[in-house]
Amino acid sequence: MKSAYPELIDSFGRKMTYLRLSVTDRCNLRCFYCMPQADFNWMPHENILRFEEIIRLVRVLARQGVRKIRLTGGEPLVRKDVIRLMEGISLLEGVEELCLTTNGVELPALAENIFALGVRHINISLDTLKRDRFHGITGRDLFENVWAGINRCMELGFSPVKINFVMMKGKNDDEIPDFARLSAEYPIEVRFIEFMPVGKGSNWGEGYFLSSDEAKEIIEEKNGKLEPKRRKKNSGPAELYTLKGGKGGIGFISPLSHSFCSECNRLRITADGRLRLCLFSDREVLLRDMLRGQITDQELAGFLLEAVARKPARYLVQEQNLPSCRRQMSSIGG
Repeated sequence: MKSAYPELIDSFGRKMTYLRLSVTDRCNLRCFYCMPQADFNWMPHENILRFEEIIRLVRVLARQGVRKIRLTGGEPLVRKDVIRLMEGISLLEGVEELCLTTNGVELPALAENIFALGVRHINISLDTLKRDRFHGITGRDLFENVWAGINRCMELGFSPVKINFVMMKGKNDDEIPDFARLSAEYPIEVRFIEFMPVGKGSNWGEGYFLSSDEAKEIIEEKNGKLEPKRRKKNSGPAELYTLKGGKGGIGFISPLSHSFCSECNRLRITADGRLRLCLFSDREVLLRDMLRGQITDQELAGFLLEAVARKPARYLVQEQNLPSCRRQMSSIGG
């Protein structure tokens, strides 16, 4: 008898085991590369998935083989009662890892509650170690909050603690060696991420782009030889390294210079309940209305399987050979 919850395997044999779930498009920062600086409106509250809808959707996906759930935003920790949502997801059968990506502003107050739920994997976005520059990149003078949050996570025992550093030539590339040194001094994995052209009105431009290969050269010139490190089960697409004697690690995420589409095992749910099969494509499947209708869990599982079968082999490109993505990163969740 055919299972009512078939595994999510696409037409290219890739098994979907990782869900990135945006719980809000709202944020307490206004980062240069994430949100437009003008003509921007938050999504209406009624369009955002409710907690019970999120938990139901994750429950079905877990029955179909999704094992790793990462909460994203916007900034997920600004959503009211998000700790309650995290608790509900953590109790679902089949969920092996519940992870969080945050800008860190709320971590000094919430890290202990998050740790108590069993969450251990946390990614914190930080693109500079300079307070004035932080203000310029994010639009807010909150560097001290973020650094305090990182330290609190290390004190509590989160592992791994990862710092997401978006590389922008002329804005923060001079700090690449400093961030690499953080991985030597602290039990932190610093992930150097290529600046991606995501969102209508994005500030992306080739003049800002710095490849992972260039970053590696900078690090090895200033910090010494990088030693390859093996990836763990359910890990993302980062190439992993360590500096000799370092307490942490270094990762490079290279969606533009080194496509990893052939290994893609992830799905994305946007804040307004749309399934994205590829970060760089605006082809989406609206799930919110189904969840608010009469569809059964079994029917939802069948629909998800049909949708996953349409996942593209690789991201689509525009005339200038760049990914086609007009939706803002703040509502996709990265």
